[in-house]
Amino acid sequence: MADNIQDIKRRIKSVNSTKQITHAMELVASAKLRKSRELAEGRRPYFDAMIESMNRIVAKTTGAPNEFMKLREVKKVAYILITADRGFAGGFNANVSKMVEEHIDNKENAVLYTVGTKGRDHFKNRFYHIEGEYDGITENPSYFHAKEVANIIMNGFKNEEFDEVYLAYTKFVSMISQKPELVRLLPLKREDVEVDSLDDAVDIPIEEMTVMRYEPEPEDLLSYLIPNYISDTIYGAMIESAASQQGARRMAMESATTNANDMIEGLTLKFNRVRQAAITQEISEIVSGAEALK
Repeated sequence: MADNIQDIKRRIKSVNSTKQITHAMELVASAKLRKSRELAEGRRPYFDAMIESMNRIVAKTTGAPNEFMKLREVKKVAYILITADRGFAGGFNANVSKMVEEHIDNKENAVLYTVGTKGRDHFKNRFYHIEGEYDGITENPSYFHAKEVANIIMNGFKNEEFDEVYLAYTKFVSMISQKPELVRLLPLKREDVEVDSLDDAVDIPIEEMTVMRYEPEPEDLLSYLIPNYISDTIYGAMIESAASQQGARRMAMESATTNANDMIEGLTLKFNRVRQAAITQEISEIVSGAEALK
């Protein structure tokens, strides 16, 4: 009985140690989440202004005004997959990886660029072709990282190494909700830069916009704006994924801490019952011994 009591005490101590770790990870994730949300909010004014400028320019062009807007027969598809470098985030990594895997019709015609070790490992273990790996940047992404990925993707598209590019990431909806997203990044469609997609601040009909004269020609300006649009879209996805990662990790660690508290409560109750049973047995033995001596 004494050994049983000691075993329960060791289990309580072990679970309590785990609870302290999960609670600390929950606090760290909360702090990182605040930083990621601030980054996301800070980039939006620039991104909205760029979309408005692109909309004005595209409205003045006809056909496919830029090489990144040309449709061609799809023979090979590239995927930019953004996951995390670490686990302990519930289904965050598995959900977005599974979404991409389900979208791929033929792994022989797919090429992947993974941001984060979890997505890389998921597809490497399934023998998919991974062309580029970017690790150690998912929790603190920078525009430099996004620009590096964007340049590689744009060069590959221009050189016809692949004919479509999809971006897979996890959109931050709220503290308790994160949604995997898969968007076509290239070729760029006119609808991607329509006024209807803008915020209220730039929701102005084209005919009511101020007449502007573009120098150089609109097509030349698009050659400058579109690469920045692609880079900023990838950067925004990295920030959204960073926030989603911390939100998912915070919820997972909060749940783990709650479960640890429940386990400690149950083990404590069991400990008290075992100890009470031991005391009762000792009293019974004493009473039995006293009766035998009479």
